[in-house]
Amino acid sequence: MGAAGKNQTPIFTYGTLKRGFSNHPLIQDMIRTNDAVFLGIVRTVDCYPLVCGPYRVPFLLNLPGSGKSVSGELYAVSAAALHRMDELEGTSRSHYERLPLEVQTEDGQTLWAQAYYAHRSYAAELWKRNSEKGFCSYSEEEAKGYVKRKDRPQHLTFLEQIRTFVSSEVSD
Repeated sequence: MGAAGKNQTPIFTYGTLKRGFSNHPLIQDMIRTNDAVFLGIVRTVDCYPLVCGPYRVPFLLNLPGSGKSVSGELYAVSAAALHRMDELEGTSRSHYERLPLEVQTEDGQTLWAQAYYAHRSYAAELWKRNSEKGFCSYSEEEAKGYVKRKDRPQHLTFLEQIRTFVSSEVSD
């Protein structure tokens, strides 16, 4: 496992920022500019719900003890990269919130990282809407049906899309 520099923040990615998913080009760009370094594959020490919301967008819910241990990728990012990630994740707009999370490396080492959780204003509703069932990894299977931001209805805000989703009926 690589090491984070002293001015870098370890970030746990579990969804579209992972390799092979739609937002990974942001990470690739940050790696090219030396603002991010891949550290390795990790999983959460505690269990957390990982669910999909509207448009198959993945959400980690800050409900420790529920869900499963979640696997993802760990990156060390600069302050500039962290700002870009915060912008993507809408932290200033209450889409996600960046909070600490303990992860374990493949060789058993534990360390603290930051993760983007669904904002607390809708996380519990999202958990209920997913029948309190989560998954341990956002894979190609869970991502089937994912709709990129530019292809979603533009007349609704992201929070309005979430509100519509959590208030809709679960279909089989």
